[in-house]
Amino acid sequence: MRIGVHTSIAGALANAAHRAQAIGCDGFQMFSANPRGWRAAPPSEAGCETFRQVRAGFRLAPVAIHANYLINLASSDPAVRDLSVAAFRAELQRALALGADYVVIHPGSARDGERAPAVRRMVESLAKAADGLHLRGLTLLVENTAGQGAVLGASLEELAELLAGAARVMPAGVCLDTAHLFAAGYAIHTARGLTETVRLMESTVGVKNVRLIHANDSKTAFASHVDRHEHIGKGGIGLDAFRRIVRHPKLRRIPFICETPIDKPNDDRRNLRVLRKLSDLEQACLDCHSEDP
Repeated sequence: MRIGVHTSIAGALANAAHRAQAIGCDGFQMFSANPRGWRAAPPSEAGCETFRQVRAGFRLAPVAIHANYLINLASSDPAVRDLSVAAFRAELQRALALGADYVVIHPGSARDGERAPAVRRMVESLAKAADGLHLRGLTLLVENTAGQGAVLGASLEELAELLAGAARVMPAGVCLDTAHLFAAGYAIHTARGLTETVRLMESTVGVKNVRLIHANDSKTAFASHVDRHEHIGKGGIGLDAFRRIVRHPKLRRIPFICETPIDKPNDDRRNLRVLRKLSDLEQACLDCHSEDP
């Protein structure tokens, strides 16, 4: 399985790839600009070329760009929606220039409480943002949410609806965040709950459409609807649950990316190492044999 982390672009875009390789990632996620600002200068062609060369040299895959946090393509406010469309179009353009595989986006919020119109606005805004662009294999990934406030995409059923709409206007899949699933009320921290959740994934979004998994433990309680990430094994989901998740036969071929906190130096390396150890099926077999009578 392929495992990575979200890495920083501080200093230069190519530094994200250098940092990913230095800590032992297979692939990685990054921002392509300030994630909390509406406008960003386009990256230089030289900077993009360097990024592409470094990424290819290290054979890092996949590479995902996480879209700006301010973007709300579902907004009922025309001014906010216009800003969001422009910002997301710029995200797509930067992702194309960098040769990224995926752009991950939060589906937005229905602040007026009307969810069905918000879903339609999100899809219409996607179409406007992508109009005229040749995406050349770049795939949009709609991320599930924890369900705080009026955000869309907390239920797998609604995420499937968003995916179906997005797929009509561009290549699309989903990104599932473990902390968001847990906070939204999916009991992935238990063996039975994980089985039921995967079964529901199959009947809604389709496991084949899950292109990326954000591997995050949760600082908040089960079904809290609050999005707070924690180190792998240190939160409400726990080590045993993550062992089941990364070894699940229908999930282990999907790339896992940690978005865990960095409270002290090398926390990203430690979380990566923990996840890789939990995913080691060969070691699991050795452990099973060592327990045989």
